[in-house]
Amino acid sequence: MSTAEARQRLARNGPNSDTAETHTGPLRAIARRLLEPLSLILLAAGLVSAATGDAIGGSIIVVILGFSVLLDTYQEGQAVHAAAILRQSVAVSARVRRDGAFVAVAIEAVVPGDIVEVRAGDIIPADALILDSNAFTANEAALTGEPYPVDKRASHVAATTAAEASNALFRGAIAQTGTATALVVGTGRATLFGSAAAALATAAAPSPFERDLHAYGLLTTRLTLALVVVVLTASIFLGRPLLQSLLFAVALAVGLTPELLPMITTVTLSRGAMRMAKRKVIVKRLASIHDLGAMTILCTDKTGTLTSAQISLARSIGRNGADDPEAARLGAIAAALGGDRGALDTALVTASPYAAKGWTLAAQSVFDFDRRLGTVLATGAGGKILITKGAPEAVLAGCAALTEADRAAVLAQVRTLAEQGLRTIAIASRPWTGPTHAPTPADETNLVYAGLCAFADPPKETAPAAVARLQAAGIRLKILSGDDPVVVARLAGLVGLATSRVLSGADIARLSDDALAVQVRDVDAYGRLAPDQKARLVRALQASGAIVGYLGDGINDAPALKLADIGLSVAGAASVAQASADMIMLDSDLGVVADGVEEGRRTFANILKYVRMGASSNFGNMLSMAAASLFLPFLPMLPTQILLNNLLYDVSEIGIPFDSVRPEAVARPQVWSMPALIRFAAVMGPLSSAFDLLTFAGLSLVFHVAAPEFRTAWFLESMATQILVIFVIRTNGRPWADLPRPALALSSLSALMVAMVLPFTPVGSWFGFVAPPLVVVASLGGVTLGYLVLAELLKTFLFDHRPTKRALR
Repeated sequence: MSTAEARQRLARNGPNSDTAETHTGPLRAIARRLLEPLSLILLAAGLVSAATGDAIGGSIIVVILGFSVLLDTYQEGQAVHAAAILRQSVAVSARVRRDGAFVAVAIEAVVPGDIVEVRAGDIIPADALILDSNAFTANEAALTGEPYPVDKRASHVAATTAAEASNALFRGAIAQTGTATALVVGTGRATLFGSAAAALATAAAPSPFERDLHAYGLLTTRLTLALVVVVLTASIFLGRPLLQSLLFAVALAVGLTPELLPMITTVTLSRGAMRMAKRKVIVKRLASIHDLGAMTILCTDKTGTLTSAQISLARSIGRNGADDPEAARLGAIAAALGGDRGALDTALVTASPYAAKGWTLAAQSVFDFDRRLGTVLATGAGGKILITKGAPEAVLAGCAALTEADRAAVLAQVRTLAEQGLRTIAIASRPWTGPTHAPTPADETNLVYAGLCAFADPPKETAPAAVARLQAAGIRLKILSGDDPVVVARLAGLVGLATSRVLSGADIARLSDDALAVQVRDVDAYGRLAPDQKARLVRALQASGAIVGYLGDGINDAPALKLADIGLSVAGAASVAQASADMIMLDSDLGVVADGVEEGRRTFANILKYVRMGASSNFGNMLSMAAASLFLPFLPMLPTQILLNNLLYDVSEIGIPFDSVRPEAVARPQVWSMPALIRFAAVMGPLSSAFDLLTFAGLSLVFHVAAPEFRTAWFLESMATQILVIFVIRTNGRPWADLPRPALALSSLSALMVAMVLPFTPVGSWFGFVAPPLVVVASLGGVTLGYLVLAELLKTFLFDHRPTKRALR
């Protein structure tokens, strides 16, 4: 191709690079978070509080919100370099034929139609068809999931998947041996590699936790606005001063707002992240801790996650079909003396490390990729011996004393081994006579068949136990691999997945989205998948209502990692896989995932305690205030007293992130169910209000207290019921049998002590408190005890009927 033509094609097709990912600047990222419903109501509550005289309280709300937003923005910023890392992982230059000679050009300048030259160690610069090759193999594990080096040569291949295209090179793969000349047919985003980069450039959908938090914020906003409007309208209608009514309505809004939710969430998730770090999991996105606990399906790649990605010798089979070490011994001698030390040679030497002791290399013919075999001439104590190893069909062709039936039996055994997930080579030998010279094809005849060596990428020893542990935790495992479906099926059985069907990439390509959504319900193993097909499977599972996690370590896993609700990668993974993931495991073991799931569920359980507290206490107290304001001739509590009540209540909950969690809370997937929360609030809120109204009736009709004593007495009752109920609803067991951790007990009881003592001190007068009679205080204790008893009884009913997971139906 001429330079002028290349320049025209570059203008027409665009540079051989991935479209730069568009990143949101920090200011826009912060603004997006501040526009969340919960953030808006917290910001408004803080500003109004400050404007109406409670500068300290308003400042605290705004500072807490700002801290949460900044931390969240920082966490997201750690993952914005995914596309840049992807681009850095490919070659920066390539050798192409221009104007009659091979020259080095920038990788971005390669265009369709270029003839490119690739050598061992190069990273393939574009998708291309091989024109000529010499002993060329490529490592495509990161693209296709195939752990073995792939032979590449010019030929006609009617393949439908990248893993079967032996005549094609793919951008991002690594040239392992030999050289090749190829015609470029795809560049940039029109490559297999580029499709992964395109997926990374898309905006990530909100995670399950972010969606739930958004829904909770909308619910709280609607409820707060409705309550404020009702109370303000009623107060004005009853003829109360406008300013006092406005301050009271604002105080109600602040009291109903869960201003500590961002802090409780951030602290709880941060503590969960630190605990997960001790379990060898690095958390990049805090909200993903909850999502991991909510996960109902885990999709995982095969190579490096379920398997060790280290090829090992599984069997040495003699000429009679039975296990015999002779074939492995001869193969190890050949590998040690003349092998290229690829994956198979390394496995042979590892299995028989001393086989070549006493042998020296006299001559060799390197592995011929056209004939698919190689030969060494070795000298030892018994003389010289010729050893040939390679593809069974090629080696058998040179063996003497084998009938057609014998050859057919060997090939049938090769097919049986393949169905067991094993790759085989054949070994043959004969004594050498005559002068020493490099073996030729004519010398590779009259061989004595020694047997087969079968290799495996075995499952990790810990994989079956980890799979069983995940299944016991309510998580269904699915294998999404680029490897052969036969190998995938075998592995699924070895790790404990009862699967009778395996779908290939070709099968999936023929299915519509609706048909695929039906198939994924029953099929747990998939092979020969392209990167976009892995992402399509994740999308089909999500459409069925599942919360999907994806564990992968290759370039071909990047789109699925980006799309999944929770993306998991490992420390030794491709850079793009790590950048696409929400968490990175320092140990590539499913057991680490199971540990992380438990921590995610524990973290969510503590967050849910705060939300339930708001449902049972805040909502109930606000209903009580709203009701009392309609019937009492005075405000049931002054705005400053409401804010003090809210502040002490918030302080009492600071210890929630450090609380313990019962085993049943981490036994199944946990999600933030809005119907369950609404039901909880609909029962526990009115229950709290009922006891508040009972208190109002006693104070007004029995004790006939004045307004200051009324407000003080209700403040005491409100604080006691709000704070002590955490010990009831923090567990679905009995409070006395499941005690809280010291941090929660200390924060709660300390706040309660301040609330109980403050009205009886001179400082209490600053807030308008007047100490009520002791008989009133004693009756308040009885009301509080009755409330806690009924809350305990009703709690059991609510917990027993609370949805705990979204199942794939």
